[in-house]
Order: sequence, then C-alpha cells, then structure tokens
Amino acid sequence: MPGKRSISKLPLMCGFQSPTDKSCSLLVSEQTGCLSIMQNLFTKPRILASSICLVWGSFFSSIVSAETESTTPQETTTIASEATSAKNVILIIGDGMDDHQITIARNYLAGVNGRLSLDTMARRSIAQVLTVSNMEPDMPVYVADSANSATSIATGTVTSRGRISTTAGSDEDLRTIVEMASEAGIKTGLVSTASVTDATVAAFYAHISLRVCENPSMMRDALLFDRIPIDCSPDMKENGGLGSISEQLVSSNLNLALGGGTKHFSPIMEGKDVSVAVGAEAAGFQVLRTIEDLNSASLETRWLGLFAPSTMPIRLQGEGGRSAESPLPSFMNRVHWSQGDVTLPEPTTCEENPEFAGTPSLKLMTDRALDQLSHNNTNGFFLMIESASIDKQSHLRNACGSIGEVAQLEEALQSALGFANKNPETLIIVTADHGQAAQLVPTESLFDAFGLPVYTPGQVMRIRTPEGALMTVNYATNSFLSEEHTGVSVPVLTNSTGPFPTMLTQPDLFDIMTDHLGLAD
Repeated sequence: MPGKRSISKLPLMCGFQSPTDKSCSLLVSEQTGCLSIMQNLFTKPRILASSICLVWGSFFSSIVSAETESTTPQETTTIASEATSAKNVILIIGDGMDDHQITIARNYLAGVNGRLSLDTMARRSIAQVLTVSNMEPDMPVYVADSANSATSIATGTVTSRGRISTTAGSDEDLRTIVEMASEAGIKTGLVSTASVTDATVAAFYAHISLRVCENPSMMRDALLFDRIPIDCSPDMKENGGLGSISEQLVSSNLNLALGGGTKHFSPIMEGKDVSVAVGAEAAGFQVLRTIEDLNSASLETRWLGLFAPSTMPIRLQGEGGRSAESPLPSFMNRVHWSQGDVTLPEPTTCEENPEFAGTPSLKLMTDRALDQLSHNNTNGFFLMIESASIDKQSHLRNACGSIGEVAQLEEALQSALGFANKNPETLIIVTADHGQAAQLVPTESLFDAFGLPVYTPGQVMRIRTPEGALMTVNYATNSFLSEEHTGVSVPVLTNSTGPFPTMLTQPDLFDIMTDHLGLAD
C-alpha cells in the first residue's frame, strides 16, 4: 500500500528570469501562488508544497511541444472494439474547458447556430471546483491547478495545488480510481495530448507532493528552467517514497498510457542502471513511438505511447503563429482615457499547425485505446481521455490553439459515443478540471456609441470565423507572460439517461464513476 511521507523538508525557491530572456516565458505560475511565495520567502523557514510556484504547469509543456519524434504523416484508425455487457467508464477531460472555451470553439467549428457533439449529450450539469490551502487544509482556495483538481476527480478527496493524489498538509497517499479498478480486475487506460506524466494524467496513478517531480533527474538537486532549485527527495524510494512520476507509471498496473513525454523516460531510474523507458519494457509495456507502432501494437500487451518529447503538437494555430496582442492607444489617449483613439490588433484566421502532421491525433489514440481495453474483456474498463492544450494554449493566449484542441476532444467524444452505442453499459462523462482565462467579448464595444476609445487592459485575438464574422477573445487575468486559471464552475456532460445531479462537486464525479464500476465501498 502507498506510504506516508513528510513534506516538511521540501524547499523550493521561486525566482524570475530577465524579461528580455526568451526563456522567461517558461517561468510563469499556473496560479497567483508564486507571488505569495515571493512575499513570504524570507519569513518562512521552509515552503510547503501548496505554496510553491507551479512553474511546471501547462504553459511550459505547450511551448516545448514543437519538437516531435514521429515522422510518419499517415494516420489510420482501426475500429475493432468488441461489444460486451461489461460496465465501462470513459472520462473525457478538457483541460481548462469552461463554457467560454466551448462557446468560442462552437462559434468557429460549427457556427453560432451549429451544434457540437458536446451539445448532444443526454444530461448537463456543473461541477464546483474545490481546493484547499496546504498550510491550512480547512481553508478554501478559490482557484485550482490541474494537479489538485484532477486529484479530486481521481480520488474523491480535495487537496491543495500542485499535489498529485496526496493529502494537503499531512502528505498521505490517496487511493485512485485506477488503483481500485486494477485491484478489482478492471482494465485501466489513460490517453492525453500532454505528457503522460503531466499533472492531470499523473493524478490517476501517481502519489507525489509536487507535480514537477516528473522523472528521476528532477528528484534531488534539480534546477527547474536551469535556475529554480527544487527538491523532491522526500518522495525518493530511498526515503520511503514511490519515486518520480514516470517511475510510478512503470510500476503501476495500467494497461495503457498514450501521449507525449519521451524526455521523462530517458533518465536513469533511481537505484538502477537503466532508463525509465527500458524499465517500462522490463515491466511488460510495449513502448510505442510512431503512428505505425500504435496501429500495429498487439492488443495482448500493455502500451506506453510516447509520441513527443513533452506535450504533443497542437492542431490549429493563429495565422503565421500569431496569438493575442495588446491594443495600441494613441498619444492623446495616453494623456487622458477619454481622448484620442486606439488601434486594435489586425484580425487573423486559424490555420493548420504543420508540426501536427505525423503525430497521432487524440481520436486515433482513443480508438486504439478502446480496441485494446475491450479486447477479450468481460470485466469492463476505466479510460480517462484528456485534451490538454485547451488549457495550455489559453495560458499562451492562443485562441486558435484552444479551438483546435476542443475539435480534438470532439472527435474523441464521437469515438466514445460510437463505442457506447454498441456497449450500452458504458458511462461517458465529459468535464473540465478548472476554468481558464479566455473570454468571448464584443468585437465592437457598446461604448463606441458614445465616442469613447474603450478597450481591454489585456490582450485580444480577433479571429475571422468561417461564417465571415469577427470573434474577439480577450485575455486579461494578469500582465505577465502567461494567463491564470479562473475559479468558475465547470460543465459536466454525460450520456446517462438516468437521474443526474444538476449541481455537484468534483469529488462527486469520483463517487459516480466508482459506483458505476461497482467499486464503491
């Protein structure tokens, strides 16, 4: 059984790079927690995990996702999923996919009068996102990160930001739905467009006090972004921990994990002389690196798909790589807000990202996961599917990137619905882990009628939609290099035709899923 570990010896310093350093864009927090660290850095003898600057968040992995290891542009889908009467759960998480993100994507992908597959689900609810302080676990925190919100869904327990399936303050390991299902003989799988060690995915199989501990090289005397000291040594095996996140995946009972993250499986495993990838093969995983590997993988083996160094490339981008830009006020407007005028960024269109070609789509990974998990299986399965870069691109103020990743989620949902039509005991739940910064705002301000040069204090992306209209997306949670999460409730959509709460909390999702699989105590 997972053990307990103290985090009282887990120091982490938060520093900032020069604003002129391009890599400074990597050093931004998923929450405003980084500011509280800096304010308290010299007044506290040690910094607990809930107070850390979560700089290893989604903005970083989205930036480094440009490189891909797959060179084969062909993608085929083998839909051979076997119909059974077993009970299954397919959980689809759109990271950061609040109603703003869905509406923006709907407008672009289907038109203002159109409908997405998301809109056809039988039931719609909302989930309150719950977070607590690590230093005062009874104290609520109103904005989450992916680590603690995914932990709520995966374990049914509310924890603090940055934690992967461990309790706030006491650092006790929390039993996940994946572990419960595996123990009951139910197959389990995880699919993501992020690294398979990223926070949302990791919360379903790993237990660690700090989400940045993704591989053995990050566990002791490590520097995040070559300058921020981190220390994950309390979670090392030699200290009674379970090791880094990638090592915990290797030791898990997962039947499959598909996504990015090659770089987290190249370091040498703790106490051994082989890489984590070699350790995965020794543990029985077939390591897949290309579309051909995925299409030809044996349904009888366990799969570890590593299709990119970190986050997988996004499908869509702004024209010429453009993202949101700041309005430019005239000199007179700078003198007085009511005078002069303001120039808004030129409209853009969304275009295909050339780096997306040759990597498996979320749909292909979903289809193959369904093939493998349903093969010769009468006990059912649990499958979590994440479209990760809805969030990651919103951090980077790239509305086109987020739209493309909602499109990927749509395709994965269509595959899940097709499977459920043949396997009626399959429960599908679509939700988000937290809200994000993107706001759909007027292209022409209502105050224009008064002759006032009103404009956003943030940055906007003005997108020409296929309908020929302009859609304006605003980002204004801060003035730094990466946007913040928001504390809004998130949508919950399901194919269940039975009674379903109209309002719930994220831990309630855990109860609903475990009950469907017969895992509830």
